[in-house]
Amino acid sequence: MKVFQIGAAGGVGRPLAALLHARGDEVTGMHRRPEQAAAIAETGATPLTGDLIADSVDELAEKFSGHDAVVFSAGAHGTGQDQTSAIDGAGLEKAAEAARRAGVTRFVLVSVFPDAGRGRATTEGFEHYMRVKKTADVYLTHTDLDWLIVRPGTLRDEPGNGCVTAGLAIEYGDVHRDGVAAFIDAALHRPGLNRVIVELTDGPTPAADAVDALIATTGPRTAS
Repeated sequence: MKVFQIGAAGGVGRPLAALLHARGDEVTGMHRRPEQAAAIAETGATPLTGDLIADSVDELAEKFSGHDAVVFSAGAHGTGQDQTSAIDGAGLEKAAEAARRAGVTRFVLVSVFPDAGRGRATTEGFEHYMRVKKTADVYLTHTDLDWLIVRPGTLRDEPGNGCVTAGLAIEYGDVHRDGVAAFIDAALHRPGLNRVIVELTDGPTPAADAVDALIATTGPRTAS
């Protein structure tokens, strides 16, 4: 496959690019800051300068052209409500429209678990983030793309074992970033898992087996 990553330099993007490269896929990793190029290249992906905010839909579509899938794991990462709206919200909408124009039907979005942050005091910025992410999910589900939305639990940075619990509705928990990457890597190569929202935590099941189990449960879906 040829996979275009938005958020390629991030904690999910880097291990995902490495997994895709290891299986022989071609990966293009978009980055905004020059210093991110080296980190992307180390994974085996090809760095490409781009700006989710500044680039037009047509400019993004030109970058996406020729790819088989787009993976969106970018985020504002606590840099302010305006940035959250521009990247996690409007940026997702722009990227989805660009994929449609480029004829790239497969689109994977890394979102957020609905229970994130509950049980502790939260800030207005966090609540804004949750609202923006939910609105972005809703927007994507109304497109005619072959979308997949992955909602991971609390992300952990240390290495995991690639095993997860995945389902349409599961109990909240932690998940290692490389486990999220392993799940998306497997899902990208199983087109039967599409047009579904998946919640994801650490668990006992190898990521590829978890994808297969979901396909068996939900069945293949296509745009109406």
